[in-house]
Amino acid sequence: MKGEFVARAIGREAGPGTQSVERALSLLSEFTEAHPQRRVSELVEATGLGQSTVSRLVGALVALGFLAYDQRSGLYGIGPKVITLAGIGLNEMPVHQQSRQVAQNLAADLNLGANVAERRGAEMFYLCHFEGRAAGRSSTLVGRTGPLHSTAIGKALISEMPRDEWQELLGKDLARYTPHTVTDPAALAEMLKKVRERGYALELEELAFGRACLAAPIRDRTGAIVAALSVSGPLSAMDLPTREESLALQVIEQADQISSGLGYHASAAVG
Repeated sequence: MKGEFVARAIGREAGPGTQSVERALSLLSEFTEAHPQRRVSELVEATGLGQSTVSRLVGALVALGFLAYDQRSGLYGIGPKVITLAGIGLNEMPVHQQSRQVAQNLAADLNLGANVAERRGAEMFYLCHFEGRAAGRSSTLVGRTGPLHSTAIGKALISEMPRDEWQELLGKDLARYTPHTVTDPAALAEMLKKVRERGYALELEELAFGRACLAAPIRDRTGAIVAALSVSGPLSAMDLPTREESLALQVIEQADQISSGLGYHASAAVG
């Protein structure tokens, strides 16, 4: 019955089914980290859809559980159905299956943040995120995206790509986030060469002030880099001048463990 109600509510507004779905998804897409809660009037302004259309679509999405309504504030937010679907999607990902416990243990052992991400187009996409006591973050990174050129995970992900491929992927203008961000392709190429030589990537205040990260690639059974594992935290907690070597050894070892779980064997990788 609920599904029939939703179909009628959306169908009245959009006509063709594809347009109905596009309009409903455009509303969901307006709920972001910057705007986790919205009013109908804000959705009307953001999407350009009519007031009545938005009201009916929002009502349908609430009925189905994709949005939730707070009566006290009058605001709409992401509903439990989205969280359920996200959990199902994550649990079906082989990298997430193999890395979740490894990352959780690493965060607990080092008291730092432990993260796993894969590449989605020109961005990295977080699959796992755990916090140690010294990590200094209060919000989850799972589901967030980030740049490839200014993060340790991103550099690990593209470290073995031919230069012409990653340059085409990233474009000519590399965004600057701090004065430490590398925006020169030639300098980035040198960084990626170092990643290949030593087996891990570094990030020192390139994306955010006061934070550092160290990441190592994760490979599938063919030997291709499909994800990366990192540890991160405030500069004082990471203490790279004295801890870089020990952290690198641990991160590489744990990344290799995940790779083994995905079927990778360094001596007999399937070409």
